[in-house]
Amino acid sequence: MTTEITNASAVTLAGLIKSRAVSCREVMVAFLRQIELCNPHLNAIVSMRDAEILLDEADEKDRQLSMGNYSGLLHGFPQAPKDTSAVRGMASTYGSPLLKDCIPAEDAIFVGRMRSAGAIFVGRTNAPEFGLGGQTYNSVFGTTFNAYDPTKTAGGSSGGAAVALASRMLPVADGSDMMGSLRTPAAFNNVFGFRPSRGVIPFGPAPELYFQQLIVDGAMARNIPDLAVFLQVMAGHDARAPLSLHTDPHAYASKLERDFKGTRIGWIRDWDGYFPVERDVLETCDKSMRIFESLGCIVETVGRDELQFDPARLWSSILVLRNFLIAGMLGAHYSDPESRQRLKPEAIWEIEHGLALSGCDVYRASLDRSEWYTRLLKIFTRFDYLILPGALTFPFAASLHWPREVAGRSMDTYHRWIELTIPATLAGLPAMSVPVGFNDEGLPMGIQILGPVEKDFSVMQLAHQFDIATGYSRKCPSLSGAVDRGVAGS
Repeated sequence: MTTEITNASAVTLAGLIKSRAVSCREVMVAFLRQIELCNPHLNAIVSMRDAEILLDEADEKDRQLSMGNYSGLLHGFPQAPKDTSAVRGMASTYGSPLLKDCIPAEDAIFVGRMRSAGAIFVGRTNAPEFGLGGQTYNSVFGTTFNAYDPTKTAGGSSGGAAVALASRMLPVADGSDMMGSLRTPAAFNNVFGFRPSRGVIPFGPAPELYFQQLIVDGAMARNIPDLAVFLQVMAGHDARAPLSLHTDPHAYASKLERDFKGTRIGWIRDWDGYFPVERDVLETCDKSMRIFESLGCIVETVGRDELQFDPARLWSSILVLRNFLIAGMLGAHYSDPESRQRLKPEAIWEIEHGLALSGCDVYRASLDRSEWYTRLLKIFTRFDYLILPGALTFPFAASLHWPREVAGRSMDTYHRWIELTIPATLAGLPAMSVPVGFNDEGLPMGIQILGPVEKDFSVMQLAHQFDIATGYSRKCPSLSGAVDRGVAGS
């Protein structure tokens, strides 16, 4: 019964709970056993709460159901919000020793919605310090390991979420994304990671409500119907987040199946060699274009001539805007000499570059970003979707903080290797990481499906049809592989 529950889709599980075919206690017991089995080898869930308290809370959810009180789509679901989001009454460390004792008094908006929909918070999913970097490790909880090969990176910063989801320790998972923090770990762990259009999921409460337009909270799931259910809980306007959209969450309950005959797809590939994508990644992603064609799509490889934009300008823009934001968000820690010593080098690098910026630097970066968005408006009159590889490289060794070289090209910053995630970020586009197969070593890869702003459901529909056609997402990781590689406790 344990395996049946943890392998069940979120849609199926919600139906079983609502109909009382399974109890919330049974569900909690099953997932706690899966966590006990997998988490010592993978280190995906941290700050675990006491099992007896969790079982008591599950019993309370069962009592509510017996009285006809159903909280919502996540009633009785074990959940573990990412450790970079505020959860009332629970440790929210942001992966930083500076905040290891931080206990927020208020939920993040989307976390509060999960709570109201009936979720039971079992712990947190691991993340790098302050979410900085595409590799999930920190000095508080250590490294999270890939679900398919625990000698490899989980990706980041939502690495704990992706691994917990892939290894069936959670039915769905939340994450956040600035430079692929939802998309890269999804690609590396064979799950779906969705960065929605900016404002679909309210960001906050937060001290600064306007300049922060790069970080987006989003959903991760093992299939698109599950992801749609989760978005119904998370999405929708909130007055505390003035840039949030008046999205109708019920729109995600619409029919996912759709005819894609004649749909136009622009396959950006490596942007005429600008992105140093490893050969086996390109080969894996190239093969997926034939799947889209079998769905009736018209796929065209596009490059600089068609895009008419220098991608180096995107990199320059994201560096300035990211430095600016992080210097503002973490500047107080840097100003205190004692706290500064406890920041990881990448955080200090971001802050110091941000402090060196002028107002004109930030304005010019915003101009480049704005011009890219304007250019995309024209590109999307020709194409319905754009597609990029999910990453430059397959998962690398978990012992590396970041790869110094990819496809023979030196990586000059700790996040250059996730550069191909920024076209969607800067324009605020919906972007879905979709499983696209495995290499000869059995390591997963994904592609990014990008749609026009606020065409989130359309992106979900294409991802769903692709998933039905391929079945890649239904390949589960094997825990025996983790044990055989001897990584327990590392």
